[in-house]
Amino acid sequence: MGDVPQPGGGEPDDERAGFPFGAGGLGAGPFGPGGFDLSRIDMAQMMRMLQSAGPVNWEVASQVATWVATNGEPEPEVPESTREQMEELASAARAHVVAETGLTTAFQAPVQTVNRAGWATLHAGALRRVLESLARNLEDAMAAAQAAEDPYDAAEAGAPEPGQPDLGALLGLPPGTDPFGRLLTTLAPVLLGVQSGSMIGYLAQHALGRYDLPLPAGDAPSLAFVAPNLDAFEQEWSLPRTDLRFYVALHEVLHAAQRLVPWVQERLVSLAIEYVGAYELDPTAFESRFGDIDPTNPESLASIASQPEALLGAMQSDRQRDVLRRLQTFTSVLEGYADVVLDRIGERFISSYGQIHEAMKRHRLVRGEADRFIEGLLGLRLEREHYERGEAFCRGVIERAGAEGLNRLWEREAMVPTPAELEAPGLWLARIELPDS
Repeated sequence: MGDVPQPGGGEPDDERAGFPFGAGGLGAGPFGPGGFDLSRIDMAQMMRMLQSAGPVNWEVASQVATWVATNGEPEPEVPESTREQMEELASAARAHVVAETGLTTAFQAPVQTVNRAGWATLHAGALRRVLESLARNLEDAMAAAQAAEDPYDAAEAGAPEPGQPDLGALLGLPPGTDPFGRLLTTLAPVLLGVQSGSMIGYLAQHALGRYDLPLPAGDAPSLAFVAPNLDAFEQEWSLPRTDLRFYVALHEVLHAAQRLVPWVQERLVSLAIEYVGAYELDPTAFESRFGDIDPTNPESLASIASQPEALLGAMQSDRQRDVLRRLQTFTSVLEGYADVVLDRIGERFISSYGQIHEAMKRHRLVRGEADRFIEGLLGLRLEREHYERGEAFCRGVIERAGAEGLNRLWEREAMVPTPAELEAPGLWLARIELPDS
């Protein structure tokens, strides 16, 4: 099998002309809308975008995700030889996973091999349920804060300065409506869409498959291998190609098999929705950060777009702590289980398993700015200790009750260990009435 071509240059395609921030508006710089040249924004077009139906403009979010994923450059198609090899390796991985775990759900996951843009497009849809829930909560909280403020005095506000756009007219508001207050209410969900697209696009630059992170995807579980990233990772770490691809196939099949257990994915998504639903707006804090925004000034817009942690930090709540603890416990178990099974299969069938496994551990703990945004947005920040805690729990159960005991995790949702049980597998075994022998 020949070498897989690497992503290269090429001429810009005509689709860029439809990008709402202007062709060439996004460079190859760091994560976040700070990479946009906001001076290119057509304010009238921006205002039309703000009035789009729904809590998030998904067309814009999807375009941003693709743009960031590819650094604004066209990508070559994935070679057919790569697709064929990944399907063969996924088939072999399914057989090993089912034999080791009894999770026949592994056979249900379809396979696709994509480029970075393909991964970004897939996840712009997959994360929609959670991100729209966050956007609605943010929108409602800001509207409530605005309603509690003093009535708007249009006469006192006066007409726009000469040469400045009439913001109320651009927003289509009736006379006497506070355009700045309405814009602040409307702008946050739109910027959330831009930030979400940026986050997804940045992850697409690094993801080897769908389940590098325990993202709360709401679509049907599947296998999606990112060919250019596999090639780059192979070269960076000087890894044997087939060994690496089989390792990733095992990893992805294990996670897809977990999520295809009827209640698992719904629990992950529900916890994420519960977390984002617990954000609470502090009107004073929010106003102190964003009250002086000038919506006619692109630099002022950029100051908000580049501060996702400030936008969400104004809404952090104590109620999120308990949800976060449960979310981290659950994801630690999912990751720990996959690591333990991957060890058992990989050590038998992958000659360079130790080298690949160490490289993968480093890979999943280094994601830079996107990782911090995911933490602030969805509460999904797994440190090495979380992976190790989940793995220690699973190994502790196997030592006491065998692999069959551990596989009882998937019987029903009540089998998920509590945070205390994660630290003491014997407590979990006692609760589910398994002999600790």
